[in-house]
Amino acid sequence: MNIKILSRGASLYSTNALVQAAVKRKHNVQVIDPLNCDIIIEKQKPEIYYRGKKLDHVDAVIPRIGASITFYGTAVVRQFELMNVFTTLKSQALLQSRDKLRSLQILSKAGLGLPKTVFTNYSKDVSEVISHVGGAPLIIKLLEGTQGLGVVLAETKTAAESVLEAFNGLQARVIVQEFIKEAKGADIRVLVVDEQVVGAMKRQGKEGEFRSNLHRGGSASVITLSEEEEQAAIKAAKALKMGVAGVDLLQSDRGPLILEVNSSPGLEGIENATGKDIAKTIIRYIERSL
Repeated sequence: MNIKILSRGASLYSTNALVQAAVKRKHNVQVIDPLNCDIIIEKQKPEIYYRGKKLDHVDAVIPRIGASITFYGTAVVRQFELMNVFTTLKSQALLQSRDKLRSLQILSKAGLGLPKTVFTNYSKDVSEVISHVGGAPLIIKLLEGTQGLGVVLAETKTAAESVLEAFNGLQARVIVQEFIKEAKGADIRVLVVDEQVVGAMKRQGKEGEFRSNLHRGGSASVITLSEEEEQAAIKAAKALKMGVAGVDLLQSDRGPLILEVNSSPGLEGIENATGKDIAKTIIRYIERSL
C-alpha cells in the first residue's frame, strides 16, 4: 500500500515509529508536512499537490495533526476524504477532538461518566460558577490548551475567583471542572484502535504537581484496566468516531470519568510503559480496512 503520514516532523518518535512499522510490513510510506500541501478544488476532481508534485494513488493517510495547525491540517484530511482515501482519523473527528466543550457534550450524550463541568459566557458571577462544581478545590482549563498547558488547580474559593476573573478579563474561554481528589494526581491513558483497547498506562504527576502529563515530568506505568474502564474508553472513542484515539480518564469513587479524547496520541510513553508495538497495530488496522 501507499501510505502518507501527515506530520510536521519526520524525526518525532510517533511519526518515526509509524514509518518503521509500515516499512516492516512492506508498504510504501512517506511523511508529508500538511502545511506544504496545496489543495486544488474543482468540480468532481479534488487534488492535492505536495511541494509541486501531485499526490495520487494514495491508499491511506495517518493524520498526526498538531493543535497549532488544526485548521489547515483538517482541510488537508478532508481533501483526502474527497479523494476517497482511507484515513485513520476523519476530519470531523479531528475538529471535534480539538473543541473540548463540544467533545464533552458528545461524551455526555453518549452516557459516559465525566467530571462535572461548567462553561459560561464570561459570567460576572464567578461565585455561582464555583458553586456549580461543588466549590474549591477545582480545575480551570483553557479550551485551547494541550499537554497540560492552560490548566490551573485553584485550591481555595478566593484563588478560583481570582483566576476566573483574570481569564474573563482577557476574554479567554475556559471550562471549570470539579476536582477529583481520590484520583491523587494520576490519570489513565488508554489507546483505542479500531474499537479495541491496545494499550493502557497510568500516569502519575510528579511530587507537588496535579497534572500527570509526561511532558510535565509525570511518570508512567502499565496498568490492567477494569472491564468498566475498558468499555468506557472504547465507548468514548466510538462516540467521537475515532479509529485511533488516546482516551484520558480518571479513577473515581463513582467509576471511570473521561477527561478528554486525544486525536493524535503520542506513542512513545505508552509503547515504553507497555512494551507493545502500537504503531504496528495502527498499520494493521489500515490493512484490515482496505
